[in-house]
Order: sequence, then structure tokens, then C-alpha cells
Amino acid sequence: MNLKTLSNGDYAVFFIYFIIVASYGFWVYKRKHNADATSKDYFLAEGSLTWWAIGASLIASNISAEQFIGTSGSAFKMGLAISTYEWMAAITLVIVAVFFIPVYLKNKIFTMPQFLHQRYNGTVAMIMAIFWLLLYIVVNLMSILYLGALAVSGISGLDIHLCIWLLAIFSAVITLGGMKVIGYTDVIQVAVLILGGLMASYLALTLLSEKEGTTGLLNGFKILHSEATDHFHMIFKKDNPNYMDLPGLSVLIGGMWITNLNYWGCNQYITQRALGANLKTARGGILFAAFLKLLMPVIVVLPGIAAYLLYQKGMFHQEMASSSGVLDPNKAYPSLLNLLPSGLKGLSFAALTAAIVASLAGKANSIATIFTLDIYKKAINPEATDKKLVNLGKISVLVALLLGILLSELIGKALMGEGKQGFQYIQEYTGFVSPGIFAMFILGFFWKKATSNAALFATIGGFIFSCFFKLCPRFIDLSFLSPYGFSKLALQDDKVTKLYEIPFLDRMGFVFILCVIGMYIISKIDQARGITTNGLEIDGSMFKTSRGFLAGALIVTGIVVALYSIFW
Repeated sequence: MNLKTLSNGDYAVFFIYFIIVASYGFWVYKRKHNADATSKDYFLAEGSLTWWAIGASLIASNISAEQFIGTSGSAFKMGLAISTYEWMAAITLVIVAVFFIPVYLKNKIFTMPQFLHQRYNGTVAMIMAIFWLLLYIVVNLMSILYLGALAVSGISGLDIHLCIWLLAIFSAVITLGGMKVIGYTDVIQVAVLILGGLMASYLALTLLSEKEGTTGLLNGFKILHSEATDHFHMIFKKDNPNYMDLPGLSVLIGGMWITNLNYWGCNQYITQRALGANLKTARGGILFAAFLKLLMPVIVVLPGIAAYLLYQKGMFHQEMASSSGVLDPNKAYPSLLNLLPSGLKGLSFAALTAAIVASLAGKANSIATIFTLDIYKKAINPEATDKKLVNLGKISVLVALLLGILLSELIGKALMGEGKQGFQYIQEYTGFVSPGIFAMFILGFFWKKATSNAALFATIGGFIFSCFFKLCPRFIDLSFLSPYGFSKLALQDDKVTKLYEIPFLDRMGFVFILCVIGMYIISKIDQARGITTNGLEIDGSMFKTSRGFLAGALIVTGIVVALYSIFW
């Protein structure tokens, strides 16, 4: 029996899902569409998204192929510790809701380059707008398409190249309706992906209990916890082979904060969901997303750990091998779903597709927003009408997806295939630029004396520092950093030498500190020369929250602290 096939029942379930999403999206478009809609209304769904739609859209845009496939693959390799990205994100979302969103809304900021233009100058904004376009297309869009197609191909048996095109077409249909359609269809997408993820966890734990001659979810979890104890630690020691990916306490007090705060607070792709709402609605949606984040490890991490134990017991050996016979952790989740019965497999297939399409749609919309509002309108045609901007935005969506397809075909396998962890690929390469970006934003928020020259230093210097800390072990002895780094043996000039590599999360922390110091020095020099920049409108009352929000934030924080205490 070929497991890589979908039955007629599976296809029926999937097409029902497709029809429901497409029909609902069309209904939202027709009901809320205005022929004279402004560009902000199209790109931001200005004032029309509810708190639950904002929260669901945040999660739908975040939980994509790199989560289902990449995170499950990382869980297969390193265990529960990969959940730190999810649980730390829950607290990060609370911080963003309290301190970041009020600044954006008070200053009427709708895009990240607009913030940089308003706070620093047009040069900084234009450089970052172009940079973000490249980052979103080359790293994010490509990885979502490639990993998504890899998963869909692994379950359905369809050719991976065909899967790339089908996913892009499906997401284009959703994206062309604008942020209103994306936001409201994401509610369905989130419901389906959560249901499908829970089914995968149920299947995995049930299989484990049956293999040991028992039944029930609780027994399955007990077996998983007792027989895969090494996969249930949140904080790695230095002798752990996965230390380079999650370096000990740095996940609590180091670079993990930069990763999360930059992603959730300085990222057009994410903040766009909340920028068109009022403060109360935006905060409610972000808090809802924080609660959903707490649930994500059950959906995307637990199946990966269970697949690891099942693999140890003799399952999935053929299914998880790459074309060259190497164990590929990215195939853990698809291999597990292939064991589902007809119908349920179709629902899980729909859930996976929902995650991929929602994330692609959100990313493509953000690319179109930045290109249209921050590049075309600012530098090419300042007199462009709203109708022209909306039409150009739709064209930009199609061009971005086409570029994503071409990149996926050309370099996706080289960068993320053959046993590599797709999720870690995304985190590390985004980490080359996020420390500088976050330094530029955080000082721009809360230090009025930060200048545009300092911002340019953080943007360019942050990338250079990241490359230095990544590449310098080949040329420079970094043994003095050994308390903070990770040593390994390497063959250089036919001699075995010890190199000191810095885990990328620690590297991000070092680079962030250097960027902040550099920005401070340059800003002080600029002030002495009489150079100043515009500050933002900020007052303490902006950060006050309602009692309901405060209670929810305390609950989220308490749950995260409890989880780390249990699985330390």
C-alpha cells in the first residue's frame, strides 16, 4: 500500500474546505468591498477587523509550513525545547500590545518604512523598504512555498513542483481580495489548522499507547515522557548537541527576546493585522493570539517528539529518508499524517494547506503594501490615485508569488533540503539582520536623541557584525569567547583544530549590544554637530491598559512561567 496517496474521501474533504474558504472570502469581499475603497482600506482593512479576527489572522500568518513542518522536524531532533519560540512569543505579544502598538496607532503609522521615515528620514525608510522586500521574498516567501510544497507532496504523492504552483495560486486567490478577506478567512484557516494539529497529536499518542499494549491519550503521553526523557528539557546544557540552536539560558535572557520582539513588534507582516484597528481592539486581538500561542506546542511540537519515539521503535525509516538516504527531520509531520484513515487524512491535509496558504497570503499582502505605499508612492509616483495603488498592489502580489515560485524551484532544496532543519534555517538567516533592525526601532521609540546616521549604522553595521561573528572562526582564534561560545573540531589545512562558534542566538545578543552602543555614540556626535531628528508623540498614558487586558496578560505570563518550571 502506498501511503503517499489521498483517497477519494480525502479529496472530497479537501475540496469542501477549499469551497468553504473561497466562498466565504468572496462573500466577505462582496459584503465589505467598496468600489471607492482607499489603499489603506485595501491593505489594512482599516477599522473593519474585530479582535478575534486580528488574533486569528496573527496566528494564521505565523503558523505556516515552517511551523508545522519545520518546528515538528526540530522537535524530532531536539524535543520540547523548540517550544521556547512559541511560549516566549506569548509573553512577547503582551509586551507588543502594551508598548509597541500604542506608539504606532498614536502616530498614525501603517507601515514599518513609514515609521522609519517619520522617526528618522526618507533615506533610512527607503533602504529598509527595499531590504524588507528582499528578506520577505528570498527568505520567508521562498521557505514557506518550498517547505509547504514538501509537506503537501509527502502526503499527497503529487510532484513537489506542481504543489509549489498550486499553493501559490490558492494563496493569490485569497490575497487579491485585500486584508479584509485575508483577516476573516484566516478565522476558518486557524480553526481548521488547530483541529488538524490536534488530530495529529491524538494519532501519535494513540499509536504509542497501542505499541505498548495500552490505550488512551494519557497513557500515550506517559510512555512518550518516560521513554523520550531527553526530549523534555527546555534549557540545554553546553554538552547537548543542540546547544548551537538553543544555547542554554540565552532562550530566557538573551537573543530569543530579540528574535521575538523584532518578529512580533517590528515586522510589517505581523503588525499589519493590528494597525488598521483602534487600540482596544488591537490589544484584544494580540492578547487572543498570545493565548493561542500557548496551545501551539501541542499542535506542532508534540507530534514531532512522538514521531521521534515511533522512529526509534522502527517506524517511518523509509518515509523519513531523503532522496540520498539521509534522515530528514522535516518529514516527521507528513509521515505521521500519512497514517491517518481516509477522510481524517484529508482534513489534516486541509489543515496543513490552510496554514501554508494563510501565511503566503499574509506575506504577499505585506510585500505589496511596502512596495506600493513605501516605494512606488514615495519615490516613483507621489500623485498616484488610490485606485491605481490598489491595482498596483494586486499586481505586486502576483509578481511576489511568481518570484517565490522561481526561488523555491532554484534554491529551496539546496538551502533547506537533505536533512536540514527548515525552521532553524529561517531563524538563523533572519538573525543576520534582526538585531540591527530591533536596535533601530527600540531606540527610535524610546530615545528621542537617536539620529538617522545612527539608524543607518545599526542597519548596515548590524549585518556586518553578524557576518563577522559567523565567519571569523575560520580566520581568528575566538577561544577568549569560549565561556559564551561552542567549540567544535574542524579540518583546516589537513590539521584538526578547535574552532569556537557562537550560537546564533548569542550572536544576535552580541550584535544588538554593539548596535545600541554604536547608535548612542553616533547620536551623541551628531548632537554635538547640531544634527537632530524628529521624535515620536509618546506619553505615559498611552501604555495604560484595561483591567481585563491586565488580567489576561498575567494569566499568560503565569502559564509560561509554570511551563518552564515544570520542564526545566
